[in-house]
Amino acid sequence: MASITIRNLDDDVKTRLRIRAAGHGRFMEEEERIILREAVGQEIVPEKGLRTALHELFKPLGGVELELPPHVPMSEPLSFY
Repeated sequence: MASITIRNLDDDVKTRLRIRAAGHGRFMEEEERIILREAVGQEIVPEKGLRTALHELFKPLGGVELELPPHVPMSEPLSFY
């Protein structure tokens, strides 16, 4: 696979790209690949993320019921004076 470097990218563009990727639950690099594939008309086959891979791996085993600890109020912070 090839790799590319984009120089002199505006900070605003990078920020919006990061926000767009987060909104889709992807890393920026994956979002960039998808944008480029769309731009050149290639079929989009997103890579499977870690969460999806783990879900598919453990789904046949069923769910787990976790017991949550009781809620206790926070203690006062320590004072060093």
